[in-house]
Amino acid sequence: MSAVSAAAPTLIVMITVDQLRPDYFNRWGKQLTGGLARLYQHGAFYGNAYQDHAITETAPGHSVILAGRYPRSTGIFANIYGVNTDSAPLIGSRGIGASPFRFKGTTLIDWLVAKDSRTRVLSVSRKDRGAILPIGKSKQPVFWFSPEGSFTTSRYYADTLPAWVNAFNARGMPRRAAGRAWELLLPASEYAEVDSVPWENGHTRDIVFPHFGPADSATAAMAYGNFPWMDELTLDFALEGMRVMNLGRGPQTDILNISLSTLDAVGHRYGPDSREVHDMLLRIDRYLGAFFQALYAERDSATIVIALTSDHGVNPYPEIVSRHDRNRGAGRVAIMDVVAVAMEALSTSRVDTSALRWAEGMLFVDRSALESAKLQPDVVAGRMAAAIAKIPGVGRADTWKTLMRADTVHEAVPRRWLHMVPPTYPVDVFVSLRPFWDWEGGPPIANHGSPNDYDARVPVIFYGPWIKAGQHPEMVRVVDIAPTLAAVAGVRPSEALDGKVLSGALLRPPPGKDR
Repeated sequence: MSAVSAAAPTLIVMITVDQLRPDYFNRWGKQLTGGLARLYQHGAFYGNAYQDHAITETAPGHSVILAGRYPRSTGIFANIYGVNTDSAPLIGSRGIGASPFRFKGTTLIDWLVAKDSRTRVLSVSRKDRGAILPIGKSKQPVFWFSPEGSFTTSRYYADTLPAWVNAFNARGMPRRAAGRAWELLLPASEYAEVDSVPWENGHTRDIVFPHFGPADSATAAMAYGNFPWMDELTLDFALEGMRVMNLGRGPQTDILNISLSTLDAVGHRYGPDSREVHDMLLRIDRYLGAFFQALYAERDSATIVIALTSDHGVNPYPEIVSRHDRNRGAGRVAIMDVVAVAMEALSTSRVDTSALRWAEGMLFVDRSALESAKLQPDVVAGRMAAAIAKIPGVGRADTWKTLMRADTVHEAVPRRWLHMVPPTYPVDVFVSLRPFWDWEGGPPIANHGSPNDYDARVPVIFYGPWIKAGQHPEMVRVVDIAPTLAAVAGVRPSEALDGKVLSGALLRPPPGKDR
């Protein structure tokens, strides 16, 4: 055992793979030979882990990873209540600005800095929210991919881009992808999935391999994030930043946070049971394999701990579920049907329907308008919930009162709503769809965002000299990652957490060098 491996790590690498489901490891694990294989086979693997909140979207999911607290505490309740703001414009790029202005509380970064002010952090992603939210309000270097096809940041973090970022962008990799073909990584016989499902990719003709990027270089740069090579570029960018910033040299613990977003883009377009998602996972495995090889060539593996998770899962296309299992049934629920039922309840009470607002499965009612009409808001909310619950495809419609009375040990849906928003949040009805149903409206995609298990279940993996390898079947939560990494790093959280230390993943004492 090396002396350094018994101390705190000098580098924590936190990897989030957007829309990664744990069942992918079981389905395609025998074909994994790279980075995912390394983590799965030699790390502490929790396949029964959950983003244990209701609105399973990118922003809330990323906000809890290094905070150890549910969205009700981080203040990030949905993508639409995420990071975008005009008050923090992008540097040298078009598009809406972004900052952690809504984020509340602290993260692992703050706890590390409190222990040693020399702690440095680099956070990168294709998505702004994927780069920003894991590190909270910290003004450490944070970069994401801009609409022009280059990495940028906002004026919340800096006034200019560092020279190394400009040099990396000058390579022009996204523009050079014009006309590039995404072909299968393995022979077609190695994929069991049908490659011609008509519901895929918005019912367009582009549903079979190969898939081609736009021929125009500028358009190719804008579309770059929809193709596998976006993740490879993100990892290359992270490595370059690690080198330039000298992350992981010690003696303090630094953090390299990486969010890979392409699986989410592919999963939305083609669904979790597609050949495209299968191939995308294999490519992430290879990309991470090359990334780990380069990482360990530059930093002592005995000083590094790695964690991997996802921000959410995904629901299959309801049309595909219905076609293959008519007994289960699935479909799409029109949001306006729900709103219409609620409005009817209001109109019969002689209250203007403008008092009602809908967002992300939640109904907000102007309670002052109800009270002015001599109505009891809780009674009206209960009436609306009862009517909405009868709509085909709706699994349950809850008020605060029914959520508070639910068996949150055995009933995941109400528990996840209570983890989603604080009791002071002005919601009157929480609407949850039946499993495998989705909301109608917008592009016909495979979606996520529900409190159902297929959206909430994600993998949690730890790897490195401090970690005891093995498969762990017990239920854990993503909020357990931050306290576990804090225990490895020997730091104390500065506030109460929802998560706990996963002691079963840790070795005492830590071993020597990585295998």
